[in-house]
Amino acid sequence: MKPVVLVTRKLPQAVEARLRRDYDARLNPTDTLYSPDEVIRRAEGADAILPCHTEKFTADVIARLPKSVRAIANFSVGYDHVDVAAARKRGLIVTNTPDVLSDATAELTVMLMLGAARRASEGERLVRTRGWKDWSPSFMVGTQMTGKRLGIIGLGRVGRVTAKRARAFDMTIHYTDLKRLPPALEEGAVFHATPEDLMPHCDFLALHCVASPDTIKLLNAKRIALLPDGAIVVNASRGVVVDDDALIAALKSGKLAGAGLDVFNNEPDIHPGYRELPNVFLMPHIGSATKETRDGMGFRALDNLDAIFAGREPRDRVA
Repeated sequence: MKPVVLVTRKLPQAVEARLRRDYDARLNPTDTLYSPDEVIRRAEGADAILPCHTEKFTADVIARLPKSVRAIANFSVGYDHVDVAAARKRGLIVTNTPDVLSDATAELTVMLMLGAARRASEGERLVRTRGWKDWSPSFMVGTQMTGKRLGIIGLGRVGRVTAKRARAFDMTIHYTDLKRLPPALEEGAVFHATPEDLMPHCDFLALHCVASPDTIKLLNAKRIALLPDGAIVVNASRGVVVDDDALIAALKSGKLAGAGLDVFNNEPDIHPGYRELPNVFLMPHIGSATKETRDGMGFRALDNLDAIFAGREPRDRVA
């Protein structure tokens, strides 16, 4: 008999085809967002669950999962939606999908930088609403990326690809991380031991750190105050790393020229202050939303499941 896999969201066609071929797949063709109780109910008799970051596996949910469930193979690189300590305690295997989304997320980061710097939201709105009347030297003046300093918090897989793309704009790369990277990975980037040390060197600041208790509200009022006046902040990591009230206040005051955001606290019910600001370029959490990447994420999750059910150690085990 094929292992039973509960799939909590609608996945790309090619991924679902492989699921149907190799597993007894319980798919979600209507892409309904399941509640925790619904996940638990639908997991009855399942051997594994293939969820996205939209499903929260708290300690309580993990404790209530059917005893048949052996693994949670996430369709995401982030796994902050899973209480990994509770999973380990129960003996659940938890995996993620690193590497495959680095290019797509870095591309989106560059788009956020350009969109915020060149006031893309304002310009697009003017054209659509017929508010664009004429041209003048002072019309829609933004910030140029070329030759500026880019600070990156978290020079991991995505951060390094973002740095590579930014070098095409002749940007100087500065970064901070838990520890300094080897020179081969730094590729000339300037290391700063703390976020506080990094901030004064950032004309642009890109957040590429993981969500953890240590990074909640990492970008707060005190650190924003250390940025150069007119800096631009972009976030394609997780919403929790930003103190929304502090960022909104800095955008309103003019301390920051703009921000580009793809992720938010409590998404999609984001802080209403962002919607009122003209100098924020907003995207609906689409960092990995390319066909190539979404297929790759699904195949990586299935590779992990294949290993688990073959009795091998999965490549991307996080618990």
